[in-house]
Amino acid sequence: MFEYINIFLKSMFIDNMVFAYFLGMCSFLAVSKKVSTAIGLGIAVTFVQVITVPLNYLIYKYVLEAGALSWLDPSLKTMDLSFLNLIIFIAVVATLVQLVEMIVEKFSPSLYNSLGIFLPLIAVNCAILGGSLFMQLRVDTGAYQNIGHVVTFGFSSGLGWMIAIVAMAAIREKMEYSNVLAPLRGLGITFILTGLMAVGFMSFGGIDLNALNKKPEVKVEAPAPAVVETPVVDSVQVAVDSVKVDSTQTVK
Repeated sequence: MFEYINIFLKSMFIDNMVFAYFLGMCSFLAVSKKVSTAIGLGIAVTFVQVITVPLNYLIYKYVLEAGALSWLDPSLKTMDLSFLNLIIFIAVVATLVQLVEMIVEKFSPSLYNSLGIFLPLIAVNCAILGGSLFMQLRVDTGAYQNIGHVVTFGFSSGLGWMIAIVAMAAIREKMEYSNVLAPLRGLGITFILTGLMAVGFMSFGGIDLNALNKKPEVKVEAPAPAVVETPVVDSVQVAVDSVKVDSTQTVK
């Protein structure tokens, strides 16, 4: 259970796609003017991330990875299709984004119109593609060992991106009532705020998540040294015995 909490918190705060890797900055800067629009785009990105990352994991694990096709035929265990990773990942992401676009247009036309061109642009969102590539890297290094780890990573990384854009939208709405210097209005103050928020998120890197899983050390007390009782020599009795011996010798 701890490993899932570790992946969840680390992907959402410490390895945040926006503030740690600056991925998906195009839509992050363009759609973070209103909180309602930012929430809609954040939900769409999280949905696409939750579906594409596990789906790309299964494709990589059972088709593309070196020797992955051995389940199909033992003679294919030497085949390595990993050079197709990037193309396959992009195709999966583009397909899912088209599906999301149709769903949003059908059930929420107002959100579809407010997102405009940035909804289909999720297909080329670097955060979405970066999620699948980070997944592959961590699977290869053994950090993620099952589909549960990958689903947790996909959900938490999408949620982290959503938190970032919603927070920025909330700040920018408040900034409309602030007296910002004319040269910094617009993208200028937005870039400064993004840098300051990234510095703030860097503080999460100081959290030691492994410390949460440490069990309290049990102090084992060392046994007390055994007390060796030394026989008490009765000096008086020894003296008396010696006197008796001396008196006996004298009599002789």
